[in-house]
Amino acid sequence: MGVVVLAFLAVVLVGQLTSDRGRAPLPAEEAAAPSPEASSSEIPAEPTQAPGEYPFVKRQEGDPMAIGDVDAPVVLVQWTDMRCPFCAAFSTETLPQIVDEYVESGDVRLEVHDVSFFGEQSTEAAAAARAAAEQGRYFEYLHAVYDSAPAKGHPDLPREKLMAYAETAGVPDLDRFAVDLDAGTLQDAVDQSTQDAQQLGVSSVPFFVAGDTALAGAQPIEVFRAYLDDALSKAP
Repeated sequence: MGVVVLAFLAVVLVGQLTSDRGRAPLPAEEAAAPSPEASSSEIPAEPTQAPGEYPFVKRQEGDPMAIGDVDAPVVLVQWTDMRCPFCAAFSTETLPQIVDEYVESGDVRLEVHDVSFFGEQSTEAAAAARAAAEQGRYFEYLHAVYDSAPAKGHPDLPREKLMAYAETAGVPDLDRFAVDLDAGTLQDAVDQSTQDAQQLGVSSVPFFVAGDTALAGAQPIEVFRAYLDDALSKAP
């Protein structure tokens, strides 16, 4: 892991010069509301990682925490916390445009890594998203949570809300969802994902890597276009 960390921390970090909301890096413990002026399922297949990609790029068929062509030229890796207001802003304002312009064209694949930077409720909410993923509704669950995020601060996500979001997300078997959420294995997976992120030096969310360049913060779509276009220009 040490070599990986050193290699990862050597990537270029961009995005410091846009809005307050997108300023990078933002320490997780200092995260607050977005600036007002800023506009586990079993994985059946082996990864098909491209040469030179970091080990956290999975490229696994059937990964419920990913969208896009497994062989896309560029993988956009995102670290996210379910209680992060900046993550909610990215999900509601920018991600749909990235999907429309880059993912659906086959140019970019999005792979999500969850982290728990904001307490026990972050862990429980990430586990709930993974429980939804067990039934193929991971991104629908993320959207349900992020679409209802408050304008300021970190949302309160007690169990009853997590169950309600599962219904909103169209999780077909809510009884199974509850069992999976209570099993403990998904929380363990979130804890491991958080530890892995911290070992890599990820201390703010949302955080992204595409190719050999990192991007911190909920940047506007113009920044992401330049960022992804640059990654595509360098892709083999």
